[in-house]
Amino acid sequence: MQLRADGSALRAPLPSWAVAAFLHVACTIALTTLAARAPGLMPGASWYWFEGGGAALLGAIAGLPVWWLPINLLFVPTAHALLGWQLPAPCYLAVCCALYAVNVSAWRHRVPLFLSSARAVAALAAWLPRHAGFRFIDLGCGTGSLLVDLAKARPDGEYHGIEAAPLPFLLSRWRARTQPGMSVMHGNFWDTGLAGYDVVYAYLSPAPMARLWRKARREMRAGSLLVSNSFAVPGVAPTYTLPVGDGIGSVLFIWRM
Repeated sequence: MQLRADGSALRAPLPSWAVAAFLHVACTIALTTLAARAPGLMPGASWYWFEGGGAALLGAIAGLPVWWLPINLLFVPTAHALLGWQLPAPCYLAVCCALYAVNVSAWRHRVPLFLSSARAVAALAAWLPRHAGFRFIDLGCGTGSLLVDLAKARPDGEYHGIEAAPLPFLLSRWRARTQPGMSVMHGNFWDTGLAGYDVVYAYLSPAPMARLWRKARREMRAGSLLVSNSFAVPGVAPTYTLPVGDGIGSVLFIWRM
């Protein structure tokens, strides 16, 4: 629990999914009331797109992370379309299981699946240690694409990844089979020690960055690098800031420990 300076408790912010759910309920009530008063205003399936657009707009105003924009926009129209197809019930269960297997980290730790761009990989490669045998770890390595690309660019290093979501882990583990210097573990990176690595890379979200910084300060050795793609540590100035120049505006924040 966080405390104010006077010792009183601060209220924890609502999780993003709760804010999104509230906005969808509010939009549904507002649009249903409007449709009842003006039946011809939103003909056919346009109601569902008005609802999605309203929820997406309100979500942006409310400060939801950017990845919630397409989720809010498409959730209700997609659900309406799926119901119209009258698919067998096991299909919906399979979709839910697949979504969970890909996004379990987003629900458990507020860390969605992000894929590093090719430009970010190239920029990161330039910061790898010059000596052979250096050790690199990707915290939440997703599909393993960054590790594979770095291992090809600098085969003289050791590349390790850890991923909690089952499907991305299986894909990254499969990709690692052709890279001698690459290994991938399944698990929670909070339980992984960082002392043995020269470079620790993270592409997470704003939510865990303060906790990650505390872990890095405790465990990483002097001279090693902590690199965060796009998300800074609150209140801690990076040693280097490197704009990547890709289409999504990625920035590498680098701290020399």
